Amino acid sequence: MAHIVIIGAGIGGLPMAYEMRDHARPEDRITVVSKDAKFHFVPSNPWVAVNWRSREDIEVDPAEVLARRNIDFIPVAAKRVEPGENALELEDGRRIEYDYLVIATGPRLAFDEVPGLGPHGGFTQSVCHVDHAVTSEKAWQAFVADPGPIVVGAVQGASCFGPAYEFAMILDADLRKRKLRDRVPMTFVTSEPYIGHLGLAGVGDSKGIMESAFRERHVKWICNARVERIEDGRMHVLEHDDDGKEKRRHELPFKYSMMLPAFKGVEAVFGIEGLVNPRGFVIIDEHQRNPTFRNVFSVGVCVAIPPVEATPVPTGTPKTGYMIESMVTATAMNIRSLLDGEPATEKATWNAVCLADFGDTGAAFVAIPQIPPRNMNWFGQGKWVHLAKIGFEKYFLRKMRKGTTEPVYERVVMSAIGIAKLKNGS
Repeated sequence: MAHIVIIGAGIGGLPMAYEMRDHARPEDRITVVSKDAKFHFVPSNPWVAVNWRSREDIEVDPAEVLARRNIDFIPVAAKRVEPGENALELEDGRRIEYDYLVIATGPRLAFDEVPGLGPHGGFTQSVCHVDHAVTSEKAWQAFVADPGPIVVGAVQGASCFGPAYEFAMILDADLRKRKLRDRVPMTFVTSEPYIGHLGLAGVGDSKGIMESAFRERHVKWICNARVERIEDGRMHVLEHDDDGKEKRRHELPFKYSMMLPAFKGVEAVFGIEGLVNPRGFVIIDEHQRNPTFRNVFSVGVCVAIPPVEATPVPTGTPKTGYMIESMVTATAMNIRSLLDGEPATEKATWNAVCLADFGDTGAAFVAIPQIPPRNMNWFGQGKWVHLAKIGFEKYFLRKMRKGTTEPVYERVVMSAIGIAKLKNGS
């Protein structure tokens, strides 16, 4: 019997548990450790922040599902991983030994890297966690009662830009529904070198399409932006030129702001030599396996992936849902191979596939592979994306509630994109 421990019960961790149960031997024990007692569907957080969804709509209590699948669940945060001892210390003092460890914690949100950033003692909102989205919704209700300027975007070092674009568009759509859009100047601030870069050096005509979408919605933008500090109602932004030199300083007033932070690795693994890089992201090889501690794997946002290209202001590389799903499958299959005394040979398909909701329309992109040059490089838009994202939200939540593992993300998204391309004649 082997003990397989998974840290995290989010977009990567919970599917990892289900799929590992499918691939493990009947006698193998699987334990999920999570700081959150409930799973929530992170891509729906922007909807929660404007009251288009409630917290309960996007949450799943995994305890009963995991028990039914013969998986132990400990809703206690990991305090420290001890890879040299094959052990994990929990915040409540418990110590868990493992034969194989899968780190699927997601990131630590580095609000502290920009003074005044974030909902914890800062002056901006966040949609990175459902708790933040609930707080954001309360601030939004106060805002629409007394509207003013809005600033949305992502600070230097951020890697997941899609939610910032989504949220800007969702706020625009909500304000239009309320007949308030004419009273709200909106500015998008991003470390990207141009609109639609997305941390991926652009995908298809993402630059042209996103610039056009912003112009149509009267959203101004500042790129190559470094947010120096944020005060109550005012953001200090340093804009750089393409060579990284100072170009212009901006003092942006706001009554409501949502800025995505940079990510770091969680405290449980931060600073462990050989396990993580200087930012605390888990180092893995092509099989999702740490090269130093060979019984440790990692999936999701917490893995170390270098930037696609150098940019004047630092930008990271996103990890999309399809990419994470492929990491999970490869990891489960590789651990089973090791259990059987065979080498780990499976590789994740590190392609970028994304559906981004714009409130009443949306945009989708496919980057295969993620890093240019690509075999497929497509970006499109339409109301079908908005509908597809709603459908996928319902599908994924149902899968988490049922405890099933069918990896259909790629098939669903690629089918929808294929239909859209046929309609457009492209």
